[in-house]
Amino acid sequence: MDICRDLIRIDTTNPGDHSGPGERAAAEYVAGLLSEVGAEPQIYESHPKRSSVVARIPGEDPSRDALLIHGHLDVVPASASDWSRDPFSGEIADGCVWGRGAVDMKDMDAMMLAAVRQRLREGRKPARDVVLAFPADEEAGGTWGADYLIKNHRDLFEGCTKAIGEVGGFSVSVGDQRMYAVQIAEKGIAWMRLLASGTAGHGSMIHSDNAVTELAEAIARIGRHEWPTEIPPSTRAFLEAVGEALGTGFDPENPQAVISKLGGMAKLVSATIQDTSNPTRLGGGYKVNVIPQTATAEVDGRFLPGHDDSYLEQIDRLLGDSVSREFIFHGPSVETAPDGSLYEAMSSSLLAEDPDGKVVPYCLSAGTDAKSFSELGMRCFGFSPLRLPAEMDFAGMFHGIDERVPVDGLQFGVRVLDRLLDNC
Repeated sequence: MDICRDLIRIDTTNPGDHSGPGERAAAEYVAGLLSEVGAEPQIYESHPKRSSVVARIPGEDPSRDALLIHGHLDVVPASASDWSRDPFSGEIADGCVWGRGAVDMKDMDAMMLAAVRQRLREGRKPARDVVLAFPADEEAGGTWGADYLIKNHRDLFEGCTKAIGEVGGFSVSVGDQRMYAVQIAEKGIAWMRLLASGTAGHGSMIHSDNAVTELAEAIARIGRHEWPTEIPPSTRAFLEAVGEALGTGFDPENPQAVISKLGGMAKLVSATIQDTSNPTRLGGGYKVNVIPQTATAEVDGRFLPGHDDSYLEQIDRLLGDSVSREFIFHGPSVETAPDGSLYEAMSSSLLAEDPDGKVVPYCLSAGTDAKSFSELGMRCFGFSPLRLPAEMDFAGMFHGIDERVPVDGLQFGVRVLDRLLDNC
């Protein structure tokens, strides 16, 4: 609880460029906590103030493959006037720690640190080598964090074949069943900048090649496009478990019949049965009576596992011949299977703390640093274990106002992670 509170109080807002405070202060705090118990963390700065921390914790059997546990240090912006409590106060109230990053993802950072610090103080090694990584810049795609680390310090992850990070291992209450959703897949990201060009001129004249018009028509096609429903194996497995818990079963021809019963989780799951393309910004011109030569727009595109190529082909058809695109950020989809020793260890560690729970796989509609680490051949899972109140809209906390995490949920997560380090 104290570590989570302290991390929230360190403002690591990431506006998407280098104008924020950066992660340096948080990185120094994390490194200090690890050094205090005998670890040897290193801080890596990709740009002034843009700092990540990595430490390797020796295991009982160093000949085994190593496990990477990662949690980013940056957070998205927060406007204090929108919140009922200061988003950077780390206030503890109503049984929760409040503040920006409480669930995304300084809670996991705190749980990682608490579990490892306790083990090192007690002289208990994990079953295998564990690499702890606290990257910068995840909220803007990871260029100055995880991506920088794998490109410039690949040796830090020597022997790591599996990884856990956000967003998974949290409880979802369905009827009388408490399910723990372990992330085995996540959608790919295509953040795109669109450009239309035309002939500049006086606004009183007739112009058949108006850049604003061309761009507006393309944006309308993209924003209104109805992407077909396609249920990936990870989402199907999750919805089948939900249908079983509800006693209704799951009809793949009508997935919304089950999804609609998921409360705040419904928006997240709905986005994992189709690709999406949401226009988010428009720009062009500088005066009402001047037709601009160019107009620009930005689109947040997300695509299902396996759609990496087909998605962009469809986007290009929607753009037409008069509008071009470039990537602001492009990250692949990530997918693995709900099997193997690590998945079993995650499951057994959760159920040891909550015998009445049920572990199910799912697909995340957003993206994480797993996109970078998967490039090193690691099997990546989302596993930030939390037992949550049934009424809590956990999915709505991500990038939302009044973000908070239950104190007893953090304590549950530390116990689960401690077990995992023995069982993995």
